[in-house]
Amino acid sequence: MAKSHPTKQTGKKPTHRLYRVTGDGEHSSWTPIGAAWLHQDGNGFSIACDAVPLQGRIVIRRITERAATTGGL
Repeated sequence: MAKSHPTKQTGKKPTHRLYRVTGDGEHSSWTPIGAAWLHQDGNGFSIACDAVPLQGRIVIRRITERAATTGGL
């Protein structure tokens, strides 16, 4: 059985945000498309997508105070 990691966040609020990213570097465009919740054992995620992109890439980033208040990175 896996050990719980006390430094990992768990609970009802999402711990990570999903973005559709197109372009590279300063010319990239980040569009929020969903959220992810860390599993209690710290070994996986539950993911909820509001959209599934056909182009670009999906990036998962930990939600930080800055990201939560500005809606992005």
